Amino acid sequence: MILPVYLYGHPVLRKETKDVPPDYPNLNKLIEDMFETMYNAEGVGLAAPQIGLEDRILVLDLSALAKDDPAFAGFKKTLINAHIIERDGEEKSVEEGCLSIPNVHEKVPRKNRIRIQYLDENLQPHDEVYEGYKARVIQHEYDHLDGILFVDRISGIRKQMIRSALNKIMTGNVKCSYKVKALRKKISP
Repeated sequence: MILPVYLYGHPVLRKETKDVPPDYPNLNKLIEDMFETMYNAEGVGLAAPQIGLEDRILVLDLSALAKDDPAFAGFKKTLINAHIIERDGEEKSVEEGCLSIPNVHEKVPRKNRIRIQYLDENLQPHDEVYEGYKARVIQHEYDHLDGILFVDRISGIRKQMIRSALNKIMTGNVKCSYKVKALRKKISP
């Protein structure tokens, strides 16, 4: 089932998520719905807060980018109760966008390498290291689990420059090709 993506301004996007218990009801259906919602919006990642849930779950699929980099072929993951243990390497600023902040793209600084521990969709534990774009996408989605949006990582001047766009998103005055849920309230300058 395709779910609405919560847009910038919704309080759920600012909440720190809770770990998922082993007996979480309908977990497989939720994961399936998250992937379907992400694919419908033509995204490569989606975190539970983006569909209104305060659960520590995110899904990723970089397969659509395999034509540009074969290393992305088959890179489809579900990360439950994820925790980044290390961030290191060179910090690079690369343009990012977000399904919850449509039509806004900004250069975001992030470390090039991470080590992350998580459970997969079968609740099996993993401890893995990622570099480059894979690390960037995971960090972007992981931030959602801690109530952080990519616009929080840009300079104050850049954020002021996009304030009008953020207000439009918050009030639902934005065109999206996917279902969304807007707050419909202005923020102060």
